[in-house]
Amino acid sequence: MLDRRAQILLKTLVERYIAEGQPVGSRALSRYSGLDLSPATIRNIMSDLEELGFISSPHTSAGRVPTPRGYRIFVDSLLTIKPLDQVEMREIEGNLHPDNPQRLISSASQLLSQLSHFAGVVASPRRKSAAFRHIEFLALSEKRILLIIVTPDGDVQNRILFTDKVYTPAQLTMAANFLNQHYAGFTFDEIRRRVQAELKQLHEDMTSLMTAALDAGDQALNENEENYVISGEKNLLDSADLASNMSRLRELFDLFDKKTLFIQILDMSTRAQGVQIFIGGESGASVLDECSVVTAPYTVDGRVVGTVGVIGPTRMAYERVIPIVDITAKLLSSALSSS
Repeated sequence: MLDRRAQILLKTLVERYIAEGQPVGSRALSRYSGLDLSPATIRNIMSDLEELGFISSPHTSAGRVPTPRGYRIFVDSLLTIKPLDQVEMREIEGNLHPDNPQRLISSASQLLSQLSHFAGVVASPRRKSAAFRHIEFLALSEKRILLIIVTPDGDVQNRILFTDKVYTPAQLTMAANFLNQHYAGFTFDEIRRRVQAELKQLHEDMTSLMTAALDAGDQALNENEENYVISGEKNLLDSADLASNMSRLRELFDLFDKKTLFIQILDMSTRAQGVQIFIGGESGASVLDECSVVTAPYTVDGRVVGTVGVIGPTRMAYERVIPIVDITAKLLSSALSSS
């Protein structure tokens, strides 16, 4: 999308803004980019980047700052990761002893906070999944379906599924009957492992509905049992970018207390491999519009069981935070698997 000169100038602008916290002008870009360009050429490229939505101009300054979209292309395409030094590596390794799983979770959260200087969070491993006794699907509108789950104890949980296609009442009945006849009494984790081959018995376009139902059902029956440990929330008070808006900061602290919503954000990273980065509103929570969440899943014996992450302002040193989160997840996985 961007030519080499535009990429270098955008990369330079984001790096300078992260380092200094001030809008970046043409003179600084000329000095730090290494490009031999006239001030007019730099201004033209900056104008193009602004039209594309990668940077913006604060009213009080002639310089530019990156937008969430600019951070996204920087993180995805332009970022140069800095490996952790040996002191930091030893600090992580030395504090993640496989002696007590819950102590490991707490230690990992504190390490993430200490090394990043932001808030560190670790979602605890899930307990064994609960089973279901009966499932029903009820169409609410063309692409909204109510999933009704009845547990063996008679507890009823409802979840709304948003689908890409329209399902007929007959298709919804067929899907529910398939699950009830073959899998009543199983946990959703067990169903997910067994169902791959058997889903072929159903029409191909039912697969997405079944997958969504399994994910939502698993979350519905386990969300009350999940927990997380967060450390260093007060570090966010030291961030000039966040502390300047105390009402938003209070909303952010409230989010940490809203267990279900925050777990849903952390749970996003368990569905993909490696480090995931949610910039601003990408997490789906408006209170995080000025924040970034960097997460990575961790495993026990090869199975994803939780998430580690760092929450901080969008103006964070991604090249440093990403390896901190990545290494912590891998070492936590190793420690828990050997405990």
